[in-house]
Amino acid sequence: MDVFADLVILIGLLIIGVPVPFCFMAAVLFMIAVHGYSFEFLLPISFYGLNSLPLLAVPFFIMAGGLMSSSGIAERLVNIASALVGRIKGGLGGVTVVACAIFGAVAGTCSAAVAAIGAIMIPRMEEEGFPRGHSTALVACASVLGQLIPPSVPMILFGWVTRTSIAACFLATIGPGILLVVIYSFLNYMMCRRIPTIKVPPPGSLKKQVGELGRATYRGLFAIVAPVMILGGIYGGYTTPTESATVAVLYTIPVGFLIYRRMTVRDLGRTLFSTATTTGVVILMLFFVMMLGRIYTMENVPQRLIGMMLGISENKYAVLLMVNVFLILIGMLMDDFSGTLLAAPLLFPLMKHIGIHPLHFAAIMGTNLGLGNVTPPCAPILYLAGRIGNVRFDEMIKPALIFMFVGCLPMVLVTTYWPDLSLFLPRLMGMA
Repeated sequence: MDVFADLVILIGLLIIGVPVPFCFMAAVLFMIAVHGYSFEFLLPISFYGLNSLPLLAVPFFIMAGGLMSSSGIAERLVNIASALVGRIKGGLGGVTVVACAIFGAVAGTCSAAVAAIGAIMIPRMEEEGFPRGHSTALVACASVLGQLIPPSVPMILFGWVTRTSIAACFLATIGPGILLVVIYSFLNYMMCRRIPTIKVPPPGSLKKQVGELGRATYRGLFAIVAPVMILGGIYGGYTTPTESATVAVLYTIPVGFLIYRRMTVRDLGRTLFSTATTTGVVILMLFFVMMLGRIYTMENVPQRLIGMMLGISENKYAVLLMVNVFLILIGMLMDDFSGTLLAAPLLFPLMKHIGIHPLHFAAIMGTNLGLGNVTPPCAPILYLAGRIGNVRFDEMIKPALIFMFVGCLPMVLVTTYWPDLSLFLPRLMGMA
């Protein structure tokens, strides 16, 4: 009963808008007051846990995403995607999906993808006749790719919490991410056929299209190097995720200042401030999450959760369905960082008990939290996209629901009930 009351306090504070770290702090203080645990015992656990090299990747990937947005790298990645898939009706929608996937290979978060790609693509799509609500909803839902296409900050946190290989977690979400790119692109094409205001690009010869792609690639050559360098370094065995994140930052700054000449000292300062603020929130949240996790472990909460779930049904597929619903609800209330930190330690023992591979669980968590982040009524990513696109909620909710439940939900179910989608690449690389 005390744990239930603790979760009610945590979720209740989240619903009324209290900052997430303070919600976890309140949950910790409640459990300390009820059970009499001492801070002298809990504080060293949190401090020791935060002394972790993989966690250094979090601020560097956040910084890399901000720098690539202001340096012109994100815009050039969009131009390359446009040259690839932008010459059919509604092609800019496909460009948006592909651009979110490419940018996800650099930034690693939903919010970074929304901010960078939304600011570029929403005005461009409006010029081509897209309803602003449609384009904003597409950017919001496609931003889920930011936490599926590696490197992904939520997967770094998942690997750190569950002591799972971070590089293997990255590989586990590539399959679902590619599937979502295909589904969203097809769905956008079918929806655009029913929107008469969308302009059809003039037909061009193959030679002209190849020329456009060549010019976009040449102008964006330094932009392409960034994701290739990050992923190639990790999976080629040359760098750890933390080192790749550091290299991405050190690469982006001179490219923005000296090659593209789009970045200013003010942009750099703004990015550093934003990174420090976000990292401070994440670290404070981690500090209290580790305390809460230790308290829950001593109170046998994971074992009690296993007993409760299996008491409802011992069927593995029914348990997975309940886990999906729980994760979507968590994603509706929290951002991808907070949801990962809360749900991973709670559900990981249950997943092991029913025979789910840790990397399969990583993919299940990433896809479900992504769907929850754009699902009303809370929908943190959907509201963020609405602010960036200056669109009322009622204008974007209809297309958003189509992208969510006709596009993203089937991908979530396929990921959950077809383990090979997420385990194929880790097994191929000898990581599973």
